[in-house]
Amino acid sequence: MKSQVQRYSDFDVRFLSHPVTGDLLKVTGTNAVVQSVINLIQLNHYEVPFHPEIGGNVRKLLFELADPVTAGLLADEIRNLVTNFEQRVKLIDVLVESDVDNNGFNVTISFFVVNNTQPITISTFLERLR
Repeated sequence: MKSQVQRYSDFDVRFLSHPVTGDLLKVTGTNAVVQSVINLIQLNHYEVPFHPEIGGNVRKLLFELADPVTAGLLADEIRNLVTNFEQRVKLIDVLVESDVDNNGFNVTISFFVVNNTQPITISTFLERLR
């Protein structure tokens, strides 16, 4: 019996074209899952056509004070989003630290991709857009 390895792929969010064929570039494997997680935490409700349930309150929380209470709420929201809407991920931890000087939050998400034993860590800075 052959072992089935799932290969994930998606379009690159930068929408760059291949220099020879002109086709859209795609990301594959764990990079596709990482891109999906980053996109997911930036989605609000009603931004995905025909699926108003996909998305969260992350952007709304960015307009609150950059304090430990809001950091905890953000961590819970990100944890819920990834757990509920990204089935290719087994979440390890979500750490959110407030950065009062820059009026934002440092976010670190650690997870395993299904059928992969290598843990992945994403670090990003979330701030409100003016």
